[in-house]
Amino acid sequence: MTLFGTPVRRTEDHRLLTAGGTYVADLDLPGVAAVTYVVSPFAHARITSIDVEAARTMPGVIDVVIGSDVDLGPMPSVNPAFPETMTRSILATDVVRFVGEPVVAIVAETASQGIDAMAEVVVDYDPLPVVVGIDASATDEVLLFPEAGTNTVMVADGGSDAADVDIEGCEVVVRATYISPRIAPAPIEPRSSASRWEPDGRLTHWLSCQGAHPVRNMIASVYGLPREQVRVICPDVGGSFGSKARSYPEDLLLPWLSRRVGRPVRWTPNRSDDMVGLGHGRSQQQHVELGGSRDGTLQALRVRVVADSGAYPMVGAMLPRNTGMLACGPYRIPAVRWEIQSVLTNTTPTTAYRGAGRPEATALIERAVDMFAAEISMDPAELRRHNFIGPDEFPYDTPTGVTYDSGTYADGLELALRMAKYDELRAEQQERRSSGAQHQIGIGLATFIDRTSGVPGAEYGSIELEPDGSALVRTGSNPYGQGHHTSWAMLVADRTGLPMDRIRVVHGDTDVVPKGGITGGSRSVQKAGSAIAAASDQLVERARQVAADTLEAAVDDVVLDRSGGGRFHVVGTPARALGWDELAANLPEDDALRCEAEIETGSSFPSGAYVAVVEVDTETGHVRVRDFVTVDDAGAILNPLLAEGQVHGGVGQGIAQALYEEFAYDADGNPLTANLADYGIIGAPELPSFDGALLETLSPNNPLGAKGIAESGTIGAPPAVQNAVVDALSHLGVRHVDMPCTPERVWQAIGAAGR
Repeated sequence: MTLFGTPVRRTEDHRLLTAGGTYVADLDLPGVAAVTYVVSPFAHARITSIDVEAARTMPGVIDVVIGSDVDLGPMPSVNPAFPETMTRSILATDVVRFVGEPVVAIVAETASQGIDAMAEVVVDYDPLPVVVGIDASATDEVLLFPEAGTNTVMVADGGSDAADVDIEGCEVVVRATYISPRIAPAPIEPRSSASRWEPDGRLTHWLSCQGAHPVRNMIASVYGLPREQVRVICPDVGGSFGSKARSYPEDLLLPWLSRRVGRPVRWTPNRSDDMVGLGHGRSQQQHVELGGSRDGTLQALRVRVVADSGAYPMVGAMLPRNTGMLACGPYRIPAVRWEIQSVLTNTTPTTAYRGAGRPEATALIERAVDMFAAEISMDPAELRRHNFIGPDEFPYDTPTGVTYDSGTYADGLELALRMAKYDELRAEQQERRSSGAQHQIGIGLATFIDRTSGVPGAEYGSIELEPDGSALVRTGSNPYGQGHHTSWAMLVADRTGLPMDRIRVVHGDTDVVPKGGITGGSRSVQKAGSAIAAASDQLVERARQVAADTLEAAVDDVVLDRSGGGRFHVVGTPARALGWDELAANLPEDDALRCEAEIETGSSFPSGAYVAVVEVDTETGHVRVRDFVTVDDAGAILNPLLAEGQVHGGVGQGIAQALYEEFAYDADGNPLTANLADYGIIGAPELPSFDGALLETLSPNNPLGAKGIAESGTIGAPPAVQNAVVDALSHLGVRHVDMPCTPERVWQAIGAAGR
């Protein structure tokens, strides 16, 4: 019996639910001092003076550091193409550019003493003009970096030649501008890190992150150290959603502070500080033109995306490229042109957030398709059917410059419609409209494409036979909720016959695992899983050779019976066999069975079809999600239970984006939603039970045929809910409501349509 494709409960959960996880803030580090940061209360200001003398005399204070004390270079750029003049210092020295930017570091015996000392730091600021909105930034009237001469971080374009996108020549054209709201990732565990210099001169750094090895490489670069002198350990991580893929300035200063005070240091911010310091996501303005014929054939798409990068260019500045590349979704649109621009504002810098540019692409095309369907009075499901790429057209080269590997888009939609009982829902909707009911229902569709394994770089995996016959698996992937311990043990058990409880998985320590990338972009099974599978196959082959010597047989005559814990025997004579424990016992003392692999794979393109059913109170604007159906095609599914869990969590976040979440600022750049009382975090009462199904069309782009599913829920759910809200109100004349579809926005849209 194979484990691949069977639902297996997470083996790591017993420890997490009983003993509990071990997070950076929990580590027992003898002599550790606490670091706190004084951050800017201004969105844009010149620092005229800093007085820390009173803070130095506060109880428990060990040291107080300002930017001019720090002899480190700026933060490493995430993209060499970004303007060199837009660099960020680790502590602000001359100018602050967003509320929450660190200005002073305090090292104290305890965090509470550091917080007390913060009140004694006096920083004089000379306020500068503030730019918050995308439109205002693009005018360059207020510059965050005057020496750059612009607020634009990057521009790019692609797809069909501009002359070939004949929007004006189409029989039907819809034009719209959409807003993708700024979102705070808000993982349960905030950022947290610690540093200690060892007696031999090496640095040990602990960090809540998505990959230990990239962090080690960054620290080594900033401090001018050989990589082997830096050890990075990533223990349990309480969530990330893309926001902890890189180190932040507060993390990178810790080794410097530890060396300065001669003892270990640790930093763990509170929630409000993390809400403005941890990178935000989304935040795009999308200008869309979709043209086609009155029979529903889509012919041309023109897209211009302007993204808010925040105060400093991070990963978020590059993500509009993902939006442009996937702008045509699962549809056969012959001519597509995309243009992107990323600009700076006096707000928290943006980074990757679950989906990283692909949810924005789906929201863009799915709203446009629904608007086109309304324009020609066609059912939105029928319009999608009419324009899907067919299963016989793969691999399919899109006009935007990517090649889809495989898919059955129509099958996914038809299954989702049957599960939702679409025809019955439309009949119920008509009854409510005819009766003029206060609570109207809307049915929203979203059919989407994702691009996974797009984060570049290979992934590492190895397996070693332990002296007792168990297996030790080393992986470069770094889990933070994905269930990697279970997944990788399943892959090894399938190939070796070892029981899962005889397989130990280790990760997140650069001294234990020699190589690694990040867990992000839904790449883990495709890259890390393929590497572990390849290493396991190598182990079996080497073990067959050892077994052949012991059994005095030819290697080609030895087979592995995977039942009963895995036993090697000669073909036809299973009575005389060697188990893995006996095999390990027969190894010479100086020999070890250890195999490793490093796998790089191409991107794959999961797809899905989601149906959201909402009830809208037309008097108050309140929206309730009543039902939600998901159909996902993520290629070969290793563990359906884990896959469904990923969809469930992603859909919850997607519904939150559609209805509740938006990180807002006032005109002066002051955060208005910097705590969980003001920011719209969703809870269980706001979520329905989901009805989901999985399809499998294998990807030819990796050995396992997998596609990835971790971000699908955040890609398909927002436009499905948004489309449902608009659908519920379309008979009243409502054409569009931007996310989040809050009661106020919905109520205003109803009023505007009535006027």
